[in-house]
Amino acid sequence: MASSGRQFEITDGDARAVVYEVGATLAGFESGGLARTETYPPTVRPPQGAGAVLAPWPNRVRGGRWRHDGVSQQLALTEPGAGNAIHGLLRHVPWTVEEHRDDRLTLSAVATVQPGWPQPVRVAVTWSLADLCLSVTSTATCLGDGPVPFGLGFHPYLRVGDTDTDDLLLTLGADTELPLADQLPSGAARRLADTDPLRTGVALRGRELDAAFGGCAPAAGDGYVRHRVTDRDGLGTELWADPAFGWVQVFTPSDFPGRGRAVAVEPMTCPPDALNSGTDLVTLEPGQSWTATWGIRPIG
Repeated sequence: MASSGRQFEITDGDARAVVYEVGATLAGFESGGLARTETYPPTVRPPQGAGAVLAPWPNRVRGGRWRHDGVSQQLALTEPGAGNAIHGLLRHVPWTVEEHRDDRLTLSAVATVQPGWPQPVRVAVTWSLADLCLSVTSTATCLGDGPVPFGLGFHPYLRVGDTDTDDLLLTLGADTELPLADQLPSGAARRLADTDPLRTGVALRGRELDAAFGGCAPAAGDGYVRHRVTDRDGLGTELWADPAFGWVQVFTPSDFPGRGRAVAVEPMTCPPDALNSGTDLVTLEPGQSWTATWGIRPIG
């Protein structure tokens, strides 16, 4: 079997998405005749976290240490070089198929009780296609006998067909930037001016980003947070999200396999190290469920 397990495909007209069994990883989305996310073969682990589901927390936990109900917790240091726990507990486990139709797929997995994690949480993710758009709906449920904090993120790399990443403009629906040192919070968030290029469209050529942004909120009269990458003619790919995704991490590695430069636009419900700060964490009571949706669509 391939490293990524089984491959699941969904289609609707001129839209197609591929999800891998291990990690429930989005391994590609095409719409309107163009690739909208970076892809990779099933024979390798997801490069640079591509397409991953980040649960029951996104991003990093400093030293893998946090406290729950007064008890110190120590997570496995899954970012050993930096000595942190990163991107949750479900990236490297096979997910269970709950439903698979032509245009819809639901997979689920349980973050079990283990060192550093005190209560089981079931996460179900549904990918669906309609009108050239990919929608991703997640439901988290506490299966334990006590409350547990929860955070969620995803790790898609956006693209506009074969346009070089350096030739794209990035526009974020965020209004703050969280200062980071060694990819962990190092101070209070600073407000971005309305005229900041990150809010109006910044050229990615020459710009290296591995940064967290907050205050992601719908524009006036709109129900969704919106981030996008576009070419010089306005053709682009948009990531939209429920307001629950109030944070976004942007990462621009220069060594994505087969592409070189790439841009990850990662919707998150909470910032890095939220298990320690408590910022924007959801608290799931026993038996309680929580749901949120994001998606990707072509623009222009």
